[in-house]
Amino acid sequence: MSVLVFAEQSEGKFKKTALEVVSYGKEIASQKGTELVVLTINAEDISALSNYGADKVLKVKDPRLDTFSAKAFADCVSQAAIKSNADIVVVDSSSDGLYLAPLLAIKLQAGFAANVMAQPESLEPFIVKRKAFSSKGFNFSEISTPVKLIGLSKNSFGLKENPSSPAEEEFQPDLKEEDFAVKATSTDKSTGTVTIADADIVVSGGRGLKGPENWGMVEELADILGAATACSKPVSDLGWRPHSEHVGQTGKPVASNLYIAIGISGAIQHLAGVNSSKVKVVINTDPEAPFFKAADYGIVGDAFEVVPQLIEKVKEFKASA
Repeated sequence: MSVLVFAEQSEGKFKKTALEVVSYGKEIASQKGTELVVLTINAEDISALSNYGADKVLKVKDPRLDTFSAKAFADCVSQAAIKSNADIVVVDSSSDGLYLAPLLAIKLQAGFAANVMAQPESLEPFIVKRKAFSSKGFNFSEISTPVKLIGLSKNSFGLKENPSSPAEEEFQPDLKEEDFAVKATSTDKSTGTVTIADADIVVSGGRGLKGPENWGMVEELADILGAATACSKPVSDLGWRPHSEHVGQTGKPVASNLYIAIGISGAIQHLAGVNSSKVKVVINTDPEAPFFKAADYGIVGDAFEVVPQLIEKVKEFKASA
């Protein structure tokens, strides 16, 4: 029996979440005393996998898979699991992962645990710790099926280097045309240089910025911090920012090390989507804004005065470092 991990990529390059999943998979493989097999789909360079403990890499190359299709990807992963005789399969909890996992669970007749935040408490019985109640609590879940499927919560396990020399093998799954019945007609990409999925720091703006013409200071702060830019739902609904930057319960979940909210009041749906971030900083003129109750640090003040000063202070700090 082996452990199989699906390492997700974007434009041929592995996401940070993919490397975290590989690190996690290696931990379980070590617990079990078995090998870690990593499945890649249209990845251009797999060398990074050798830094995190991959023992074997199955490489799928198919131009039809350049765009995510839950059915097609579920076929790829399930067939790789059968080929590898895997009894534990690990995917991430990205938006694509959450579409993929239920189909994969059905194909493998596997018990599925989403939002897993730590290595298994035990292997017999198989028990994992999971986030619950929009990350406000956690529970312990037992998976009793022969094949176990795990969805790893982003930024919960971290990257753990474990150098290896993985064997490489071309893999051609049997894909049917019906797997591609749903087709993407366009892609709305975020404008930032760092993606929300890969960002350790996220700088997010809300309606308090008063209009899209004022987003320059958000982008400047994000740029000097090496952060991704994001926004609240009303901002994307108004068309000030692309929907790809909308974070929250109804948008992209955020589990960054640092989340800076500028001019965002903190509706419950937004808080639920960013609650997994380790440190939350809020800048708002309203001292009664709900976000302050969830914040680690809060600044009551006008963003148009606070943010430029913050930018200058960060520049001074980086220049003196």
